[in-house]
Amino acid sequence: MSQETVFTGKRVLLDSSSTIGPAAIYVDGAGKVARIENEYRPDGAALDAGDMLLMAGIVDGHVHINQPGRTQWEGVVTASHAAAAGGVTTIVDMPLNCIPSTVTVDAYQQKRESFQKGMWVDVGTWGGVVPGNAADLAPMLDAGARGFKCFLCDSGVDEFPPVNEEQLRTAMVELKKKSGLIMFHAEMDTGATVDAAKNPIEYNTFLDSRPPNMEVKAIDLVIQMCREFAPHVPCHIVHLSAADALPAIRAAKREGLPLTVETCFHYLSISSEDIPSRSTEYKCCPPIRGKENRDKLWDAVLDGTIDFIVSDHSPCTPDLKLHPCCGGKIPTDAVEGDFVKAWGGIASVGIGLPLLWTEGQKRGLSFQDIVRLICERTAVHSGLRDRKGKIAVGMDADFVVWSPEEENRITADKLHFRNKLTPYKERVCKGTVHQTVVRGNVVYDVSKSTDDNSWENCFSRDAFGQWLETPIARSD
Repeated sequence: MSQETVFTGKRVLLDSSSTIGPAAIYVDGAGKVARIENEYRPDGAALDAGDMLLMAGIVDGHVHINQPGRTQWEGVVTASHAAAAGGVTTIVDMPLNCIPSTVTVDAYQQKRESFQKGMWVDVGTWGGVVPGNAADLAPMLDAGARGFKCFLCDSGVDEFPPVNEEQLRTAMVELKKKSGLIMFHAEMDTGATVDAAKNPIEYNTFLDSRPPNMEVKAIDLVIQMCREFAPHVPCHIVHLSAADALPAIRAAKREGLPLTVETCFHYLSISSEDIPSRSTEYKCCPPIRGKENRDKLWDAVLDGTIDFIVSDHSPCTPDLKLHPCCGGKIPTDAVEGDFVKAWGGIASVGIGLPLLWTEGQKRGLSFQDIVRLICERTAVHSGLRDRKGKIAVGMDADFVVWSPEEENRITADKLHFRNKLTPYKERVCKGTVHQTVVRGNVVYDVSKSTDDNSWENCFSRDAFGQWLETPIARSD
C-alpha cells in the first residue's frame, strides 16, 4: 500500500447531497481519495482546514487561455495561477483566441505541447466546429478534446468563423457517430445595429446593439437541431444572458431534449444600470443586461433551468479594451472607453467563488448548491464525472479550503491573470480561499507569503497540473 496523506477539517462538504461535518480524507500516492473517515484528525495531517470549509475543487469549463499564439492576452501559467488562487482545480480551455484555433488534431497537439510545463491546475480543452472541419471532429475526440464549440455569429477573430445551419448539420452528423457534445455561442443576426447618434462611451449604446432577440433566435435554432439529433448529440448553450430565452429552454427540457445551459458569474453579479461610462472592462458578448433580467436568471439558476455557472474568462490587453488601465495605450484614432469598438470579454477566472457566494446567499443559495453549480455539474459537462467535482473514494483529491465568512476585497495583488483589467477590482465580497489542492498537492496557500525553495508568492514552485485527455465520462 502506498503512503497515505491526510487532509482534515471540522467543516467538510463531500458533495451536494452531503451535510457539512468533520472528516479525514486519506489520499494515496497517485493523488486519489483512498478512504474517508467521519472524524476530525489533525495530528499528522498534511492539511488541517480547522474551522474553514473544505470542499471539492471547482471545475471551470469555460476559460480562454489564448495559448499558443496570443499569450500577451493570457497564458497557461498566469491562467492556472489565477485559477488556483480561487479554488479552481480544473479549467477547460476554449478552442478560439489561441492561434491556431483548436479545430484540427494538429492544432490540438500544438496546444497540448505548449501547456506541458505551465499547469498549476489540471487543464483540458474543447475543440471547435468551423466551416469545413467536420472530418476533424471524431479524430479530435479520440485525441482527448472534451467536446466542441461553434459560433452562430461572428466570433471576433478571423480564424474561427461561424457556421450556418447547413454546416452545423454536417458537423452534427459526424458528432452523432461518437455522441459528441456540441456547444453554441447562441447569438444570431436580427438586423440590430449601433445607433450612430448615440455616444459610444455609454454602455447602453453597445447594449442596444445586442438585443435579447439575438439570443432567442439562436436558441430556437439550437433547440431545433437538438431535437433533430436527439438523443445522440447533446447540445449546450454557453453564457446565457437573455432571460427572454428561458421559456423556450424550459419547454425543451420538459420535452426531454439533451440540452444543458450555463450562465456566468458576471450575469449574476452585475446589472447594466450599474456600468459606468467608458468602463469597457464590463463589455462582453452577449452583454450584461438589466436588473430585472438578472433576477430572472437567478430564478432559473435556483429552479434548475440553468444547469451550472462558469467564468467565461476572456481577457485581452488593455489597449484592445481602449482602456488606460495597466499601461494600456489608446490608439490615436480611437476613443478611450468606446464600448462599440472595444474587445468584448471579461477577465474573471478564480474570482467566481466569492462572487457567487456573496450574491447567492442573499437568495438562499446553500453550500450544497455551490458544489452542485460549480463543481459537480461542470465536471459532468466536461466529461470528468469519474474524476472531478466531488470528494469520494476513487476520485482525484482536488480540494479548496475557504472561509465563507471572511471579507474579501478584490485588490490588484489578488489578481493573478496576466492583464489586471476586470470589473471586479475593489469589489468587496464574502469568502476567501486559503488553500487549493490538486490531486493531493497543495498548489496555493495564502499563508506562504515568504518565498522559499518550495513556494513563491503563495504558489508551489512545482507545477502539479496535468493535461486531461481521459475518456469522456458524462453518465453512469
